Amino acid sequence: MTVQRIAAFADEGRGGNPAGVVLADQFPDEADMRRIAAEVGYSETAFAMPDGGPERWRVRYFSPESEVPFCGHATIALGAALAGHAGEGRFVLRLATAEISVEAETTPGGYRAALQSPPTRSAPARQDLVSEALALFGYSRAQLDPRIPPAEIHAGADHLVLALKDRRDLAAMAYDLDAGRALMREHGLVTIMLVHITSDTGFDARNAFASGGVLEDPATGAAAAAFAGYLRDLDWPHGNRIRIVQGEDMGSRSLIEAEFTDEKGSSVRISGATRRIP
Repeated sequence: MTVQRIAAFADEGRGGNPAGVVLADQFPDEADMRRIAAEVGYSETAFAMPDGGPERWRVRYFSPESEVPFCGHATIALGAALAGHAGEGRFVLRLATAEISVEAETTPGGYRAALQSPPTRSAPARQDLVSEALALFGYSRAQLDPRIPPAEIHAGADHLVLALKDRRDLAAMAYDLDAGRALMREHGLVTIMLVHITSDTGFDARNAFASGGVLEDPATGAAAAAFAGYLRDLDWPHGNRIRIVQGEDMGSRSLIEAEFTDEKGSSVRISGATRRIP
């Protein structure tokens, strides 16, 4: 069994979020998938097996500590791996609770991939959750940007989003991993997404991923899809496309593009470049 290592949402051949990808005739035992994900050590590893045809695959995602229902960057990496395995094109992916697709095409620098997310939804964040999250990071409510109120957002996985007024507050993000893990698991969150508005269609982001045993994710496609869906629910002037810069503050700049229609709750297209890690 070979583990491919591919960074998703790379920026001109650099940065991006590394993921492990395993293509197999059958899934290994769950204990083995957990072990492999822990040995790889990336925030997620995607495991894929054929699901009734060369263009249909069953997929599971594991972090070093837990199974994850959906992972955007690992799906982008999987798209590149499938294109290398079967040729560029579109692949249907059956997840635990949804069916999505990923497509990949060859570029001079490697592969570029795009996924269609599960349906999106959002709701105002519970006030107790907001208070606990602010305390975790050492922020106050006065540091929040009221243009994007705190919300619980979803696109295959659950996230909390907090918007910060000052870019310096985003750069200063710090928290205790164990406390973050306890908070996220108590409230059923995969990540806490911190964002700063740079324009109507541009955002800087950081994603705390303590639920998976990782302090921070350099690029989070699932959260990007959920955030795009939330902006649509807010009637934000998004122009049906946003661009997220993530990972810059941790030295792994990543670029995520999201495209979507005005139909609330509908799938979001998340795309980005990939690079193979030796």
